[in-house]
Amino acid sequence: MVKIGSHVSFSNKGLLNAANEAAGYGSGTFMFYTGAPQNTRRKPIEEQFIEEGKAVMAEHDMGEIVVHAPYIINLGSYKSNTFQLAVDFLQEEIRRTDYVGVRNIVLHPGAYTDKDAEFGIARIAEGLNEVLAGTDSSGVSIALETMAGKGTEIGRSFEEIAAIMDKVEDNSRLTVCFDTCHVHDAGYDIIDDFDGVIEQFDRIVGLDRLAVLHLNDSKNPRGAGKDRHAPVGSGWIGFDAMQRIVHHDAVKHVPMILETPWIGKDAKKQRPMYAAEIALLLGEEEKRFGSAFLEDIERLAHFFRKEEIDRRAYVLDTWTMLKSDAKARKADPREPIERLYDMAVEHRVLPDLSEEELNHRLTAWLARSGQ
Repeated sequence: MVKIGSHVSFSNKGLLNAANEAAGYGSGTFMFYTGAPQNTRRKPIEEQFIEEGKAVMAEHDMGEIVVHAPYIINLGSYKSNTFQLAVDFLQEEIRRTDYVGVRNIVLHPGAYTDKDAEFGIARIAEGLNEVLAGTDSSGVSIALETMAGKGTEIGRSFEEIAAIMDKVEDNSRLTVCFDTCHVHDAGYDIIDDFDGVIEQFDRIVGLDRLAVLHLNDSKNPRGAGKDRHAPVGSGWIGFDAMQRIVHHDAVKHVPMILETPWIGKDAKKQRPMYAAEIALLLGEEEKRFGSAFLEDIERLAHFFRKEEIDRRAYVLDTWTMLKSDAKARKADPREPIERLYDMAVEHRVLPDLSEEELNHRLTAWLARSGQ
């Protein structure tokens, strides 16, 4: 059974808050930080409403949840204090993850900064050896995340992930988090040759290592090495490719997590598209939102046909313009879905809907084949 969820908040009442938020999106799983990702301050995990959260999870049939390690952890650093902080903090995060009962903690492998990739791989493996040895009583695995190739980060190829694993003495607790945006931005053709990419991953790393899938569209063309997530269907990967990935036999058994951007005209009032994205990827939009939702999508489709707007061409042409024409971008920096929203509002296509409701329907229109 395919389980799709999103990144949710662990603040306030910890796991109870996270589970309730995930349930509101119709999730089958979810992912969270056990505390703020930018610092080491943590509330005692025993006080984070763990049993109450698990009760909500059971009520909504949510399972195989995932923890994400804070991004301040850098096992690739040559600086001894930064490296030791990463080791110690990751060990503590693993203990917190184990207490919750989560089996995988996702980790950005690290960046080599002023050194080189060979140094970075060896340094990360050194850190993982120490981390794993210090948490040997834990059942938690570290899911190394595939990276986009931005800056000096390690993990931008399957070979780099495998090289780290090969240098870890006991790597039985190392798994992989496959991020669609990152892999696309790193140059792998997951749009037209996902079979080939998965075969390559299996040959180099091993499908038995795959533990988590991050579902993110990309604001950049393949190979850009940028790591800029887009809502599902409004990026270069596109909805059709994302849906094929979700239901692919090689990956459909692992928990899938959306990390797509929140959207809206006012930054303070932006909302996630998780509920619509989950329903669309599962093919359950009518079950989730009702028949009126489908009728609204048809009205949008009719309007955009009259405007001679094709969903994929419009999205890709807009991103191309924003990335290649600095003058045009400065004059109008709006991203594709915001432009579509403004058009629909200007022409009063669905005037009674809230901004979030209209964006849900635009997300659904972008998931349609053809026009």
